Amino acid sequence: MTPWKFYGRKEQLAVLADLLSRKRWFFAKVTGRRRIGKTTLIQEALHTIGSTQPVFYVQIPDSEPAGVISAIHDGLDAFRVPAEKYPHPQDLPQLAKLLETMAEDGYIIVLDEFQYFNRKGYEHFCSLLQAAVDRLSAKAERVTGGLIVLGSVYTEMTALLEDRTAPLYNRITDTIDLTHLDIQSIRAIMRDHADASPERLLFLWNLFEGVPKFYRDCYEQGVLAADRPTLLRRIFFESSSPLRSEAENGFLRELRGRYDVVLKYVARNPGHMHNELVAAIREASGNPDAQIGGYLKVLIERFRLIDKKLPVFAKPDARKSRYYMTDNFLRSWLAALATPVSAIAFRPIDSLVREADQRLADVEGGTLEKLVAQLYEERSRKGQGDFPLTQRVEGYWDRADTEIDLVAVNETTGTIRFGSCKRSAVKLLSDINRFRQHVERFLTTMRKYQKWNVQYVGIAPVLYDEQRAILVRHEILPQDLNDLTADA
Repeated sequence: MTPWKFYGRKEQLAVLADLLSRKRWFFAKVTGRRRIGKTTLIQEALHTIGSTQPVFYVQIPDSEPAGVISAIHDGLDAFRVPAEKYPHPQDLPQLAKLLETMAEDGYIIVLDEFQYFNRKGYEHFCSLLQAAVDRLSAKAERVTGGLIVLGSVYTEMTALLEDRTAPLYNRITDTIDLTHLDIQSIRAIMRDHADASPERLLFLWNLFEGVPKFYRDCYEQGVLAADRPTLLRRIFFESSSPLRSEAENGFLRELRGRYDVVLKYVARNPGHMHNELVAAIREASGNPDAQIGGYLKVLIERFRLIDKKLPVFAKPDARKSRYYMTDNFLRSWLAALATPVSAIAFRPIDSLVREADQRLADVEGGTLEKLVAQLYEERSRKGQGDFPLTQRVEGYWDRADTEIDLVAVNETTGTIRFGSCKRSAVKLLSDINRFRQHVERFLTTMRKYQKWNVQYVGIAPVLYDEQRAILVRHEILPQDLNDLTADA
């Protein structure tokens, strides 16, 4: 069995390794969704530079100050921090003083889920921590330790550290924002531990996107290379399955049940407009006056779980926005997995796994569009592929039912590429005439692009020679995931 290794993150790893090598005071912020690899990145950076500095790590609980102090005590014991030199704090002022002393003595201090200090009741602690940070900064050259705060709720980390009224405003020395692993890194994982087929890429990326922890879970369970039902059963449906409660504990608990209806609807009906959302949720709740604008605002701006998208070239104030889940794992859970998993105690697992797999296959159709757009952007950024972009890839729609899955633009060469993405190559071929008609309607509306070089592309996970030939005869460039990952 090929050993697991650290995948991707070369740029972020280099930044953090350089930071840790300075041997002077720093106050760094690392943000990113849960399980994205924030702690692992720090561990890898310390290993890379061969650091011998003492480390103190603690995950801050979402609790009252007494719960935080208890977690600090457990962390001090776990890392064998000598109590005679660093007495266990009994309150938040003593905690601020402890952190200052440890940093001054050379400790690398890591506070995970730091956003919980944005809760009511911690204002005084943030002021005390600010004073400690200022004292450490004043003698930065003589302080070899540092503080790294990790956070998974972006807006709350921003409120703590970037709001002008916050005590810790303008104290951060370094910032790293961790996003999903790129497709090249996912392909490297697949080559090492599974197979790199297009079908496998779509299946895994639909479930786990670029969250390394989830791929690692599959690896440790020995199912990263297994067939779809075996992987789903082991990872989600058995009593010891590592991801059986991940969505509830990692995402939905933070929401405290207030946004379930909205999230489920968007997950199961991606791409619907605001009026459709309102009508469906009012019907589901039995409340004809239910308002969801406030819920959408929180889910979009605070938690970043829903994305409000406009069609390509639309003005910012256009009233044609659609709503999508931003996180593949949560969308797959709510749209395909949650209901079958909840019925484990009452129905045979094999039938539930089959049901979940079929639902996931339905979800993969929309995921393919997202995957293709990301591949276009990644390949353009790296100077690969056949279409350098000058703006993001987006879809197009209008009130006349014009629907185009992908619109890619290169303003430098005056080229616009329209794409049709279908999970089924058979459906892609049967949709050729409709696809071309929709592009013609687009060009009639957007006359500027009639003089451009117009290209058509048909995309499916796999295209065989005869299918490619049919597309070529219709002057449509065939592309599948093998083509789009040839350099990855």
